[in-house]
Amino acid sequence: MKITDISRGSVAAARELLRRPVIDVSRLEATVGGILGEVRAGGDAAVRKFSLQFDKVAPEPIECSTAEIAAGAAGVGDTLRAAIRMAAANIEAFHRRQVRVEEVVETMPGVRCWRRSVAIEKVGLYIPGGTAPLFSTLLMLAIPARIAGCREIILCSPPDAEGRLHPALLYAAELIGGIRVFRAGGVQAIAAMAYGTESVPAVYKIFGPGNQYVTCAKQLVQREGIAIDMPAGPSEVAVYADETASPDFVAADLLSQAEHGADSQVVLVSPSGSLVERVLVEVERQAALLPRAEMARKALANSRAFVVKDSDQAMELLNEYAPEHLILSCDDAGRLAGSVVNAGSVFLGNYSPESVGDYASGTNHVLPTNGAARAFSGVSLDSFVKKITFQQLSREGLEAIGSTVMSMASAEGLEAHANAVKIRL
Repeated sequence: MKITDISRGSVAAARELLRRPVIDVSRLEATVGGILGEVRAGGDAAVRKFSLQFDKVAPEPIECSTAEIAAGAAGVGDTLRAAIRMAAANIEAFHRRQVRVEEVVETMPGVRCWRRSVAIEKVGLYIPGGTAPLFSTLLMLAIPARIAGCREIILCSPPDAEGRLHPALLYAAELIGGIRVFRAGGVQAIAAMAYGTESVPAVYKIFGPGNQYVTCAKQLVQREGIAIDMPAGPSEVAVYADETASPDFVAADLLSQAEHGADSQVVLVSPSGSLVERVLVEVERQAALLPRAEMARKALANSRAFVVKDSDQAMELLNEYAPEHLILSCDDAGRLAGSVVNAGSVFLGNYSPESVGDYASGTNHVLPTNGAARAFSGVSLDSFVKKITFQQLSREGLEAIGSTVMSMASAEGLEAHANAVKIRL
C-alpha cells in the first residue's frame, strides 16, 4: 500500500488519490450487448452456447430439479449447515423488523392519503461462482425477497466443470424455500432473467454482484426497463484506526477485503504514522499465510494508506471516499459514527470485523460501491417492494380542495385537469 501524509494539507489535495480506476466501457458494452441480443433472440440455445464458451460446460436442462437441489444440499456438513442456519436466522430477524404498517393521513377534512408496500412479483438473483461461490449472498437476497412476498424468485449461478452448483448454495436455496434454481452464469444469465427463455422466466428486477461483464449487462438491461438493485463495482473497505487499534486486527480487516479480487480496493486512514507502519508490516506477515495471497497483494498494490491530522480530517476524507464498508477501529467509534454520511455499512469498534456483516450479523452485505454510497443504500426489504400511494376524497373533501387544484391546473395551461374537478362540483 502507498502511504500519503495529508496531516498538514487538505482533503481536497487527496481527492485525486481517492479516485477509483475508470475503465473504457465502449468495447465492454459492445461485447456485452452482443451477448444480450443473442440470448434475447436465441433463448436457451444461446444460453447454452455462451455457457459452453465461458464456463466450459452447458448443463441440460438449465434448471435444477427439486431432487438435484436436495441431493446437492445433502453434501453440506453439519458444521456449515448450522452456520448457514444461524446466519439465516439473524438476517431474517433484522429484515423482518423493516416491515412497516403505513398510516392513513387525512391531509385536510375529507381528503385521505396512504401508502402501501407491494412486493415486486418476479425477482432475479444472480450469485457469482468463479473464485468464490458466494452462497452468503443468496441469504442476503432471497430472505428479504421472501419476507417481502415476491411471488417468483429466480436464482442463476454459474456451474462448475461438472455442471453442478456449490452444495452450500443449494442448501441455502432449500433452507429458504420457494426458489427456482438455474445453472447459468455471466452475461447470458442476466439476459435470460431480463428477457426470459424457454426455461428461465423473465423477471422485473435483477439483484446481485458480479464481474465487470455482469455489471455492464445489468446496466444495459436497465436502459430497457428492467430494474436492478444498484450500480456496483469491485468490493472495497476503508478503515479508520487510531492509536488504540490493534495492528493485527486492522491488517486482517484490510486483507479480508483485498482477497475478493485483484480489483478490490482498501483504504487505511490514521492519525498515527507509526500505527500505519505497524499495520503494513502485519499485512505482509498475514498475507503470506493466505491461500489467495497473490490476489490480495495485487489489490493492495492499488490501495492507499493516509496519515491525517485528526479524526475530523479523517471523517472528511472518508465521507469524500464514500466506501462500501467502513470500519471505525478507535476508542470513540460511537461518536464518530454520527459523522458518517457516505458509506454502505459501518462497523464500530475493535470487535466488529467487516466479515461479520458479510455473513451473519443480520445486516445486508449487498452494498453500493465505487462511491455510489453518496446516493444509494444497500439492499433491504424496501428493495423488494414498490410503494404505491392511494387517496380517497369525499364530496366535501373535493369541494374543499377543488379551487386549489383548478387554480393551479389553469395556471399551468392544463384546462382538462381543471375540468376533471369542475365537472364533479
